[in-house]
Formats: sequence, structure tokens, C-alpha cells
Amino acid sequence: MTAPRLGVALLAEGLGTALLLAAVVGSGVMAERLAGGNMAVALLANAVATGAALVALIQSFGPLSGAHFNPIVSLGLAATGLFPRSRVAPYIAVQMVGAVLGVILAHAMFDLGLVQISQKARSGGGQWLSEAVAGFMLLTVILRGLRGGNPSSLPYGVALTVVAGYWYTASTSFANPAVTLARSLTDSFAGIRPVDVPAFMMAQGAGALASVILDRVCRRWI
Repeated sequence: MTAPRLGVALLAEGLGTALLLAAVVGSGVMAERLAGGNMAVALLANAVATGAALVALIQSFGPLSGAHFNPIVSLGLAATGLFPRSRVAPYIAVQMVGAVLGVILAHAMFDLGLVQISQKARSGGGQWLSEAVAGFMLLTVILRGLRGGNPSSLPYGVALTVVAGYWYTASTSFANPAVTLARSLTDSFAGIRPVDVPAFMMAQGAGALASVILDRVCRRWI
């Protein structure tokens, strides 16, 4: 099967990222409204909805774009030779735009202001370490899945990694620079202050770099 044309791939990548953010933010709004102040219930609902959406979106758009929906995935796959480097920049561009549009879509569905500035603080060493671990975990699961010759299991592996990350990391596992940037534009359960975005992105990049290094070590030794 030949690779889809770049235009088709970019459309799928942007649309998939937008729908992912609509699921993340929309389920967060719904969870906060229905949980009656119980943050554990709200987080569980947000995590399950996000994981379910990821399985569906990766299965739907994977054949068209690879369903990265995440700049560190595109960069990591390119760095390990699994994705054309010429496509990285346009992929990241549509991921960023799609993520922002997804947040706007979620706000529109819940009759909220379309663009907001988040006031939710997410800062500190524990949060940054969490994002590094989350980025490392996500990209490692993807790389090992691809290297292991069982890509059909990746939608479930990625979704389970993200759902688990909501709970085992202090940051609730953003693990995605496009998601991080877009969530600074929602003052809801899923938000993050704009001032906290750069540190999250750098931590995610550090985790992804560690995953790429691990991949190279494994390829040399195995």
C-alpha cells in the first residue's frame, strides 16, 4: 500500500488532532459539571473518554496519516527513521492548528466562550518530571510497538498509556506539545496557564529524546 498524498495526510492529521482535543476538553467540561465536586470521579471520566477517543481516532486516521496527533511523535519517528523528515514541519503545523480548533469546538458544544485563557496552575519539579516521564513512556510504547512488528495493537497501547498517565503522573500526562498549547486556551478542568506551557513542552521533549536514545540502544544490542 502506497503512502497517502501529503495533502490527505495533513487533512487527516489536523482533523484527528482537533477531534482529540474536543474529546479531552469536552469530556473535562462534562465531567466537572456532573461530578459534583468529586475531582477523582471527574479525572476518571476525563481519562476514560480520552482513551476511548484515542482508540477510535488512531484506528480511523492511522491509515491516512499515521495518526501521530503529537509533535513529539512526529519528531521521534523521524529521528528513528520511521517517518519522512520532510513531513515533520507540515505535520507539526497542522497538529498545532487542529489542537486549537478542537478546543474551540469543545467550547462551542458546551456554549462557552470560544477562546479563554486558562488560570489553572501546573508548575514545579514534580510536574515537569511527570511530563518527561509521560513523553518518554508514550513514545517508547509507540516505537516498541512499531519495531515489534505488531502495529495493529498500537491504538490500544497508546490509549492505555494515556489513561494510565492521567493517574500515575502529577501532571495528568499531557505528553503532547500541541495538546499543551491548546489547553492553555481553555479555562476549564483540562486547562493549563500559558506561563506554564514552555516548561511542559521542554520536559516532553526531554522525555522524547530519552526514548529515541533508548530506541537506538535497543537496535544496537538486540
